[in-house]
Amino acid sequence: MGMDHPAFTLAGLTAIGGIMGYARKGSVPSLVAGITFSALYGTAGYLLKQNADYGLELALGTSAVLLVAGLARSIPTSFKKPLPVVLVALGGASTAYYAKRYNDFYSVV
Repeated sequence: MGMDHPAFTLAGLTAIGGIMGYARKGSVPSLVAGITFSALYGTAGYLLKQNADYGLELALGTSAVLLVAGLARSIPTSFKKPLPVVLVALGGASTAYYAKRYNDFYSVV
């Protein structure tokens, strides 16, 4: 399994999440965020699949932003709402994964 598969999976999950947020609560910010993250992950997956420059960095950066967004939404609710916790989990897991792959590739640490 290449590094592109998780990016494409996250693209699908974030798009579904944004669409669900809009469908359930009429949340335009959820829709915009979901489609934006989906496009970023989709682009990262495409770049990774093509072995092109910046795919790994884009996936890592997008994951880190997803993690921070999840934390920003989770902390005020004391991690009691499920959606922000899911964002933290996805962002944290994908950040850890892409940080490890980045380190493996570039031998940073």
